[in-house]
Amino acid sequence: MLLIKNGFMIDPASGVCGIRTILIKDGIIAKVCEGDINEESADRVIDATGMIVAPGLVDAHVHFRDPGFTEKEDILTGGEAAKAGGFTSVIMMGNTEPHMDNVDTIKYALEKGKKTGIKVYTCGNITANMDGKIVTNMDELLEAGAVLFTDDGKPIVDETIMEAACRESARLSKVLSLHEENPEFITENGINSGDVALKLGLKGSPRQAEISMVERDIEIAERTGAELTIQHISTKEAVELIRDARKTNKKIHAEATPHHFTLTDEAVLTHGTMAKMNPPLRKEEDRQAIIKGIADGTIETIATDHAPHTFQEKQQEFKKAPSGIIGLETSLGLGIRELVHKGYMDMSTLLSRMTVEPAKIYGLDAGEIKVGKEADLVIFNENEMKCYDSFRSKAENSPFKGESLPGKVHYTICRGKVVYEA
Repeated sequence: MLLIKNGFMIDPASGVCGIRTILIKDGIIAKVCEGDINEESADRVIDATGMIVAPGLVDAHVHFRDPGFTEKEDILTGGEAAKAGGFTSVIMMGNTEPHMDNVDTIKYALEKGKKTGIKVYTCGNITANMDGKIVTNMDELLEAGAVLFTDDGKPIVDETIMEAACRESARLSKVLSLHEENPEFITENGINSGDVALKLGLKGSPRQAEISMVERDIEIAERTGAELTIQHISTKEAVELIRDARKTNKKIHAEATPHHFTLTDEAVLTHGTMAKMNPPLRKEEDRQAIIKGIADGTIETIATDHAPHTFQEKQQEFKKAPSGIIGLETSLGLGIRELVHKGYMDMSTLLSRMTVEPAKIYGLDAGEIKVGKEADLVIFNENEMKCYDSFRSKAENSPFKGESLPGKVHYTICRGKVVYEA
């Protein structure tokens, strides 16, 4: 048995906040109480004095590059990064090789995920080979273990295919998670079209690329009854479209990344390709709109879009370097620094966006501290700083490398087992 005492428990699902003692037996939360529990019966006691005890974090958008691109990351190293960041549940995206458009690849990923010590889930692709032409056999992929459907990395350009996918996902009551960048508008991706791009001699990606597809897909979802998540939202206009849609349709969701609520396109001038991502970093008004959306619940989830690349890839000139950064290890710290410590929301709200909300949307058994549930927990010190001069991930492509962030994770516990200890 594992006993956690003296920690300040925050459980956004129940609204409980306060000093609690938690007893874990056979991987299950056996008791949560305000008083003491006899320590003699426990195999291990963790004294969490001065620390926050919260549900294990949930990330519904990670790239572990496995199979096919394991020089960047693999499921095991991705799991190590997740554990170090306090995550106990993650959902892998499907732009692997082969893609997550077939039963064998999904089963391979799920089996390897079991070796990480945390709960590793996977998507199924929306279209075969992610080419946007033929909708996959969603029944088959769902049976194999997929928990959502996405072609993340590529938008569904063909409206007819998008509508067919919406009807299929609605029939199955599963979410479509959408990368919304219309290639018709984009000359060079990875950087916002504007003054910063001009300084670098680039044209970039205009905001209309995102806005146009969000508008279209909300309308298709309304028509078909589909449930959608707009991934890594980047523009103030898209945030407002989601806000308006959710007034009458709670099946429309959005996620935001830590880099989009922390940085603007000015970061490209400082960090170069480490600030190149799809969709790109935008302007301060966009960043503020995203923060407001997270605070008021328009944007229900924070997801890292953890996207590892090799050092050599990111050292290429801007046009040739791939987009994306890693994020699992710095996500909680950025949320605390940028959203909680700057007064935009309280800790419980931040944690809800990183635990119970994504768990609810995707039907995961995660995101709450409750007697009878599996013990998935993170224990961290809100004010203790950690310097990120190195990472557990195989990759180090991050504009936050070398920074010190608050919220040092001391323990990550999954199914009642300590899987990470600082």
